[in-house]
Amino acid sequence: MTESNEPATNGSLIREGEKPPSFGFFDTKGNKHELDEMIGKKNMVIYFYPKDFTPGCTIEAEEFTKDYQKFKENDIEVIGISPDSEESHLKFREKTGIPYMLSSDTNNAISKKYGTYGLKKFMGKEYYGTNRSTFLLDKTGKIVKIFNKVKPEGHSKEILEYFTGKDKN
Repeated sequence: MTESNEPATNGSLIREGEKPPSFGFFDTKGNKHELDEMIGKKNMVIYFYPKDFTPGCTIEAEEFTKDYQKFKENDIEVIGISPDSEESHLKFREKTGIPYMLSSDTNNAISKKYGTYGLKKFMGKEYYGTNRSTFLLDKTGKIVKIFNKVKPEGHSKEILEYFTGKDKN
């Protein structure tokens, strides 16, 4: 393996209770934003997924899309991150109707900062890539929950329940 393909860390670089590293992303109108601009204004979901158009990633994106209005009603913003290009994200967004923001992490810089880039296994082969993980931020801008090894089906509802259940207490 070349150095650029190896993970930046053997575990998550950031932990619950910390402020996450900022990164850039585009909204549905093509406007560029930075995470730092949004931190502290609303609760946030930052989810990492391996690849546009794959079965698990499509399920996860469709569920976030279906529940997006509920996220908005609860003042929660969603950002999806994968190593795909902006062009791929545009096609993925159009095909699945994604209303939330996506970030292109083609060089894995964001996933390395968040500790989601690492060794994976598929059909007996090992390789490096983005592991499906989700980070929840509260309105103070701190990470309040990290989900590792996420199962795509039902994850959107799990996050909604976390935020809405926590707000009722």
